[in-house]
Amino acid sequence: MLTISLVTLLALAMLLGSGVWIAYALLGTGWIVLTLFFPLPAGAVLASDFWGASYGWDLTALPMFIWMGEVLFRSGLANNMFQALSPWLGRIPGRLLHSNIIGSGLFAAVSGSSAATCATVGKMTLPELQKRGYDDNLAIGTLASASTLGLLIPPSIMMIVYGVVTEQSISRLFIAGVGPGTLLLAMFMTYVIGWSLLVGNRTGGSGQQEPRLPLVQKLRGSLQLIPLLALIGGILGSIYGGLASPTEAAASGVLLSMLIARINGHFNLAIFKEALFAAVRTSCMIAFIIAGASFLSSAMSFTRLPMDLATAIGAMGLSPAMLLVVLTLFLLVLGCFLDGISLILLVTSIIMPVIVAAGFDLIWFGIYLIIVVEMSQITPPVGFNLFVIQGLTGRDIMSITRATVPFFLLMVLAIVLISMFPSIVTYLPRIMSG
Repeated sequence: MLTISLVTLLALAMLLGSGVWIAYALLGTGWIVLTLFFPLPAGAVLASDFWGASYGWDLTALPMFIWMGEVLFRSGLANNMFQALSPWLGRIPGRLLHSNIIGSGLFAAVSGSSAATCATVGKMTLPELQKRGYDDNLAIGTLASASTLGLLIPPSIMMIVYGVVTEQSISRLFIAGVGPGTLLLAMFMTYVIGWSLLVGNRTGGSGQQEPRLPLVQKLRGSLQLIPLLALIGGILGSIYGGLASPTEAAASGVLLSMLIARINGHFNLAIFKEALFAAVRTSCMIAFIIAGASFLSSAMSFTRLPMDLATAIGAMGLSPAMLLVVLTLFLLVLGCFLDGISLILLVTSIIMPVIVAAGFDLIWFGIYLIIVVEMSQITPPVGFNLFVIQGLTGRDIMSITRATVPFFLLMVLAIVLISMFPSIVTYLPRIMSG
């Protein structure tokens, strides 16, 4: 058993480190394990797992939400959000720094992608914040961190992937993300307010005082948010109210996003094709990784490593709290080298027996796992949001990382809070299911 464990870990590490696609690394590891240690037709297992991982109805929501996000990415929505939000933020400590947080939260709710949120909102807000004299580090930190909420605030691509591979209700996962997502938004804004009162106002990092606008002008500008809020409310309301499945809501969201883009004057045949092909590329990549993870999961089940690991951890007598501490540290290390989807699929392939044996609610654990993945988005060397901001600003990775440290610690605090008060996650799914 030790030999199998070492060969599995070594093969996975070598393939991941070689730079091959994540899906090939997962497939290759599973193939090596089955070929070397078991008299099984690896090709037949591979074919069966590929088919089983690719035909699930729940998986059809994935390309729809990705397509919706791609359309909105090209619709000029971020510009409308900034213009609508900025007049209302001038009297709050931190002023327009909150536009990064609120704007990212709103865009995350319709794009479902951390990188798309970071790129879209950042292109609009960072130049404006710099021009108005805001602290560069806090502007970068708020953008990098708040844009990760694309993974948590529904509809989330990560939640669909987790729900498919663990056979959990995607609707309940969506609703479960609302409480923690709102909590993180509030914590980020509270930190910005505190920093502005204690440091920013004294050093000038809180930017220039914005001119006051008449209430009528503020309300007129806020009308630009109505299509976005209607889209968010329609998707979540239809799912929560049982009127539509996530797939049906996603299909409706695609049509509504095209309508919003058309109203904004940013939709034509070329944009339609760009959004469609981008969604196809992303969806195929994710589906390929899911299939690879399914094959690796089958190979691991033959080795009994997950079950033996669960038994070994159970024999250690770790409390659920200590198990979470160990697991969080382990996932953060993995997150430094794997992207979010690969991390979720690798974890669900290997350690889910441990989680089930420890008695964790799998909806709650899914939200916990996504928050940890959010944290990995702002940790080098594979923090996708760091790369996006580096492309936007030209700054080096380590200086961007330092700017995100306070928000990374706030995410750690959020994990502590949902562990102490699990109803933050489970309350809405519980009343949804009656």
